[in-house]
Amino acid sequence: MSSSDPKTRPKPGPWPPAPDSAPLPPSTWAKRTGFRPKFSGETNASDSGQITLTPKTREPDNQPDLEAGRTRITPPPALPLPPAAQPVANGESEKVVPAAAGSNKDQSVKRRKESDKGLGLNGNGNGNGNGNGNRSAPVGQPDPNQHPPRRAARNEDVVVIDGVDGDGFVARHSHMKYNLRDTPGLVPIGLYGFQHYLSILGSLILIPLVIVPAMGGDHEDTSRVVSTVLFVSGVTTLLHTSFGSRLPLIQGPSFVYLAPALAIINSPEFQGFNGNNFKHIMKQLQGAIIIASVFQALLGYSGLMSLLLRFINPVVVAPTIAAVGLSFYSYGFPLVGSCLEIGVLQIVLVISFSLYLRKISVFGHRIFLIYAVPLGLAITWAAAFLLTEAGAYSYKGCDVNVPASNIISEHCRAHVARMKHCRVDTSHALKSSPWFRFPYPLQWGTPVFHWKMALVMCVVSIISSVDSVGSYHASSLLVAARPPTPGVLTRGIGLEGVSSVLAGLWGTGTGSTTLTENVHTIAVTKMGNRRAIEVGACVLIVLSLVGKVGGFIASIPEVMVAALLCFMWGMLAALGLSNLRYSEAGSSRNIIIVGLSLFFSLSIPAYFQQYGISPNTNLSVPSYFQPYIVASHGPVRSKYGGVNYVMNTLLSSNMVIAFLFAVILDNTVPGGRLERGVYEWSEPEAARRDPDVAKDYELPFRVGKVFRWVKWVGL
Repeated sequence: MSSSDPKTRPKPGPWPPAPDSAPLPPSTWAKRTGFRPKFSGETNASDSGQITLTPKTREPDNQPDLEAGRTRITPPPALPLPPAAQPVANGESEKVVPAAAGSNKDQSVKRRKESDKGLGLNGNGNGNGNGNGNRSAPVGQPDPNQHPPRRAARNEDVVVIDGVDGDGFVARHSHMKYNLRDTPGLVPIGLYGFQHYLSILGSLILIPLVIVPAMGGDHEDTSRVVSTVLFVSGVTTLLHTSFGSRLPLIQGPSFVYLAPALAIINSPEFQGFNGNNFKHIMKQLQGAIIIASVFQALLGYSGLMSLLLRFINPVVVAPTIAAVGLSFYSYGFPLVGSCLEIGVLQIVLVISFSLYLRKISVFGHRIFLIYAVPLGLAITWAAAFLLTEAGAYSYKGCDVNVPASNIISEHCRAHVARMKHCRVDTSHALKSSPWFRFPYPLQWGTPVFHWKMALVMCVVSIISSVDSVGSYHASSLLVAARPPTPGVLTRGIGLEGVSSVLAGLWGTGTGSTTLTENVHTIAVTKMGNRRAIEVGACVLIVLSLVGKVGGFIASIPEVMVAALLCFMWGMLAALGLSNLRYSEAGSSRNIIIVGLSLFFSLSIPAYFQQYGISPNTNLSVPSYFQPYIVASHGPVRSKYGGVNYVMNTLLSSNMVIAFLFAVILDNTVPGGRLERGVYEWSEPEAARRDPDVAKDYELPFRVGKVFRWVKWVGL
C-alpha cells in the first residue's frame, strides 16, 4: 500500500485484483491458477478457519488478550486498508504493510516478493511482519500522533494474527515463556523438561503395551521393550535437536507405524506358531523397519524430500494424520467394555482434566491440562487397586493365574475375563524386573528381512515424513524466528530415518519419528527451548537403565491402556485436522477434499478387511485385531503371493488411502495458494543473511560448513 489517500489508490486491475502493482510472474502451477475465494464471495474464512472481519476505524490496540489466548490488533484509523491488502491469518499470502514515506512501485513489488517467501505477518513465526527486521514498523504499531492505545472491547471486531485456540497456539513473542534459543536457568530447564515428557507419557509407553501382547510376549517382554523405547527415544531426541531440524521435538514410537506393525504381527505365516513367538515376530519387524528407515534416510539426505514438499500441504497433512487416529476405533472402546467401571472412569477423568478443568492454574501452571494423562492414570489405578483389595473381583474357587484353557468350572469360566481385565495384580512384571538393565542392539536376535514386509514399511515411512512436515511447520511458528528452510526440513527427515534404523537395531517394534502430540505440548506448556528437551531426553536414558521403571509401566492394566488410547487417538485425529488452520477451512474445495479423503479412508479399508470373512468364521485372533489379518483373505488374489500381501495390507490401511486421495485431489483440483494453505518455507539465501534464523537451525560444532555445498542438508 503506497498511500492512504483514496485518490491515489491503484485502480482495480484484471481478475483477481492485484495488491499494489502488476502481479509477479507465476512461478508454479498453483500460482497460475490464481483462484482466491476471499474475492469470489465463496468464503472469507482465514487460513486458521476463523472469519477475518474488516476492522472498523478506531484507535490502535496491539495488547494480547491473555484470557482469549490470541493477539488482538486493531489498525490505526489513518491507515485504511484496500481490499487487496486485507490482513490474513498466517502470512501465506499478502501481508499488512504500513505506509512509508517515499514508497514507490519497486518497493511495493519488493514487499510482495518478501510476502511470497513467507517473511510477513506470521510466515516468520514472530507475528510482527518485520521479516528480516528491515521493515519500517511492525503491524498494528500505533502512530505517535494518535491517541494512546486502549484495550479493545471483547465484542469489537478484531483481526486475529494467528487464529488459534486459547490453549497456546499463538504468536510466540506474546505467549511463549521460553523460545528456541533462550537460556533459562537450570531449575526451569529441569522442571519444564520433566513436565514436557510427562505430558506426552501416553505417546511414549502405550505402543509397547499394545504390540508386545499381540506378539505373544509376556509381561517381562513388555517391560524390556518399554525400557528399550525409553532409551532409543532419549538418544534419537538428542540426535534430532543437535543434527536434525534442531526444533524442540521429541522422537519416539509413532502411531503411524502401529497399524502396519499389527498387520505384520497377524500375518498368516505367524498364526500357526505354538508357544512364545515374540522374538521371532520381533526379528521380522526389525528387518522391515531397518529397510524402511534406510529408505527414509535416503529420501531426506538425497534431496528427494524437497521435491515431495511441493505436493505436501495442510489439506494433505490434515486428513492423513486424522485417519491414523480414527483407524483404531475397533481397538478402543471394545476393550474398555471388558471392565466398564475402570475404563469409563479413566476416560471421564482424562476428559474432565483436559477440558473442564483445563483453565485452573496452580503456581502459574495449568496442572490438569498438562498432566491430564498421568493424573487420570494414577487416580484410576488407585481406584482399581482399592476394588481389587476389597475383593470386588475375587470369586470363590477361581484363580486368575490359571490359564483359561485349564479352567474346568463353568462358574470360573464366566468370570475369568472380568478377573483378567479388572484386577491390578495379574501382572508380575514389577516383581520380576531387575533393578538395572542396559538395552543393547540386536537383543532379540539377528533381524530377518522379507521384501514384502519391508515394502509395506517403506510406504509407511513416507506417511511418517508427511506427519513430520506438518509438525516442523507448526512448531517453528511457535518457537523459532521463521519456518525452516527446505534444506533443514530434508535433513530432519533424513535424521528421522537414521533414528528409525536405531529403533530397528534395538528392537522397539516400531519406527522412530516426531511425535505429533509434541506440538500441542509445546503450546500448552509454553516451553520451546531445546535445552529443556535435551535434559528430558537424558532423564529418559537414565530411567531406561532402571529395569523397575519398565516393569512398573508394563504392569498397567490392559483396560486402562485401552481407555488412555481412546483419548490419545482422538486427540491425534484432532491434531491432524488442526493443520487446516493454515488453509481456507471454509472453502468448499477443501471441505470436499478433506471429507472425501476421510470417508474413503474408512470405507475402502473396511471393504478389504471384511472381504472373504463370513459371519460364522471362527478367527483365532481377538475381534479388535481382525482388521489387521487382511493379508490372508483380501480381494487382491493374483498368482504372486508377495504382491497379494503388499496390496491387501496397504489398501486396508486407513492412512494410506487418506494420503492417496488427499495428495491427488489437492494437487489436481485448481486452487490458489491462500486457499490451499501452501506451507511457506524460508528461503536459504534469506536465512543465511538473517543471524536469528542461522542460529536457530544451523548445525553445531561448525558441522554445517562441511555441508554448505549440499543445499538440501545445510541451511
